[in-house]
Parts: sequence; C-alpha cells; structure tokens
Amino acid sequence: MRITVETTVAAPIEEVWRAYTTPEDIKQWNAASDDWHTTAATVDLRVGGVFSSRMEAKDGSVGFDFAGVYTNIVKHKLIEYSFGDRAAQVEFVGSPKNVRVRVTFDSEVC
Repeated sequence: MRITVETTVAAPIEEVWRAYTTPEDIKQWNAASDDWHTTAATVDLRVGGVFSSRMEAKDGSVGFDFAGVYTNIVKHKLIEYSFGDRAAQVEFVGSPKNVRVRVTFDSEVC
C-alpha cells in the first residue's frame, strides 16, 4: 500500500528545498510531535548518496534511526529514495509564495 501526506509551506521553493536537504535545517523541523526531536542528520544529495537522521523522544526514553539512498533528484521538484525494501517520492510544487510538499511512500508490511 502507498501512503501520501501533503502540506503547504509559506516560503519560496529555494527555502523549502534547502530546509528539506540541509542537515541543520532538517534537525529544526523533523519531529513527530513537540516531545520528539531530530538529534542528528546527514545528507549526501546525489543519486546513490545516503541520508540519515536520528529521532528521539526529548525525555530520552526511546529513539530510532532512519536512513535511505537517493535514487532520483530533480532540483526544486523531486526527490526519490529507497529505504530498506521500500521506496518514497517527495514532490515540490511551487508558486511565488507557497510550496506544496507531497510525500508518497510504501507502507511497512506487518
């Protein structure tokens, strides 16, 4: 099953792209909720490059690592990656003041 989540960001495409592809920016916004945070992130933004992040509960009770390999990149438009035996696609659709970010990914098989 494929799952899609979408949001609109009130910023120019250049800023949204940078926030999505820069480790320091990722650590600022990538959290499941206010009681979680991303403590580390790496990005090698090229086809075949690896990315990773570490997300933890702020109380230190639990955490997990997330990593993948970039399979396709079209600057300011598209990022595709694999993670384990699954795949994901991130689409960026911009207008002068807003960017729609749509993430579609394979669900985990239970």
